[in-house]
Amino acid sequence: MPINSMTGFSRADGALGSVSWHWELKSVNGRGLDVRCRMPSGLEAFEQKVRAAVSASLARGNCQISLNLVREQDGRAIKINHDVLDALVAAAEGLKDKINASPPTLDGLLAIKGVVEVAEPEETEADRQALAAALMSSLEAALKDLVGARAEEGSKLHDLLSGQISQIEDLTEQARQSPARTPEMIKARLTDQVAKLLESTSALDPDRLHQEAVMLAAKADIQEELDRLDAHVTAARDLMAGVGPHGRKLDFLTQEFNREANTLCSKANDTSVTSLGLEMKAVIDQMKEQVQNIE
Repeated sequence: MPINSMTGFSRADGALGSVSWHWELKSVNGRGLDVRCRMPSGLEAFEQKVRAAVSASLARGNCQISLNLVREQDGRAIKINHDVLDALVAAAEGLKDKINASPPTLDGLLAIKGVVEVAEPEETEADRQALAAALMSSLEAALKDLVGARAEEGSKLHDLLSGQISQIEDLTEQARQSPARTPEMIKARLTDQVAKLLESTSALDPDRLHQEAVMLAAKADIQEELDRLDAHVTAARDLMAGVGPHGRKLDFLTQEFNREANTLCSKANDTSVTSLGLEMKAVIDQMKEQVQNIE
């Protein structure tokens, strides 16, 4: 399964009768799957279906789903509330002898809240079901595009990670082949250090110094770290070629890579090996940044 990014955007438009809409879907990286919906008034109950559809398509990421829906005004009816209008006319008639005011006008009466009512066209259950089906079909199209966008970004991440894993493999092999790790170089370096200590004082036991030198040489051996780095490189490639999602496992592997690189630097008894370890840590940090975006 290819690597997918958690970053993507898509939009889908649709229309049914006098209703038109557009979906906007946006996702960024997140620890899990967090879906936030913004539905028009009256469609709040539709949110549960939206969340289920998103969960079926995506495994991780912070997703923002918004639906903008517009209903055309065709079919609306203007009604006069005669009860309210009659009451206002009667009230005005009763007050004309008490106050000195002009008689009410038609436009004035119609401007009073409650006199004019706008009746929405009646919507049947079949109409509601047809709209829900059309909205879901449009949402599925938007989700398909979002998955495609995340896959396209994931392909780029795959190439970047493959290159970084190859860099780690190359640096590991350079450390393995370093002349500083040969028995002859180690012996020469320890012999020189012991000789300098013996020159500075005669109180040191040469046999004990020899034992300590052997112990230090054993502690400085980085073969186990190199073998584990090889194993992590193989595991990373197998993981990227396998069934996803990959993000959490790759994040764990970057921690393991970093642990071995740290140990390699601390045990290295030569500046050339230390330099390789530091370069490896820089590559691992870059790898970790990219892994944070993987689903």
